[in-house]
Amino acid sequence: MGKTIALANQKGGVGKTTTAINLAASLATMEKKVLVVDADPQANASSGLGVDIKQSECTIYECLIKQADVHDAIHDTEIDTLKIISSHINLVGAEIEMLGLPERDYIMREVLKPLKDDFDYILIDCSPSLGIITVNSLTAADSVLIPVQAEYFALEGISKLLSTIKIVKSRRNPALEIEGFLLTMYDSRLRQANQIYEDVKKHFHELVFRTVIQRNVKLSEAPSYGVPAILYDAESTGARNYLALAKEVLERNSKSQ
Repeated sequence: MGKTIALANQKGGVGKTTTAINLAASLATMEKKVLVVDADPQANASSGLGVDIKQSECTIYECLIKQADVHDAIHDTEIDTLKIISSHINLVGAEIEMLGLPERDYIMREVLKPLKDDFDYILIDCSPSLGIITVNSLTAADSVLIPVQAEYFALEGISKLLSTIKIVKSRRNPALEIEGFLLTMYDSRLRQANQIYEDVKKHFHELVFRTVIQRNVKLSEAPSYGVPAILYDAESTGARNYLALAKEVLERNSKSQ
């Protein structure tokens, strides 16, 4: 049975979608079967993996709201072992549409249940909010990976996310764990970036990944070509950083099994 990891941080612009795309691609190149679930209405993970959103008739929205067959929502990518369930702007309205539904916090878990045996890893790219869809994603997940931007306000808002995780764990999903904190957009030349890394380590100890994701232009260019960094420029710093992260994720999970 595969492991489901939600990537969450209600602060936007921290490299969450970049991490979902590139960690998934790196795991896939290591012969793991990987599924990305784009649970963000902006659908950047979908376009970043080459899905034409305008042509996408069945998305995570149809699965959550209209009980569409989840298998119909799966798209291929440039990497054989990497698939994606695309998103749609309609997901913005799903928050309201789900309000009146019974067991509303468990819908994502039920949608993904038929796929657990088909993939080694399912990565859910959450929206930058703590609304119903994100709570659904946390309820469906085995763990949460939290990208943290290496900037001054990095720790601001994490306490709110941790509080949400604690509530979901106590009321909805007792098995939910923190996969780790990932420092992103890191510039080792800046004293402040090193200070933030030390602060995050001091707060969260061994939960902080050894790997940091450095600022890298190739990471921001790759999505416009609809491919992950490893296919855009395998020798780039960004591609190598995410390969190192994938190895660390596999290493952590082999120890916990």
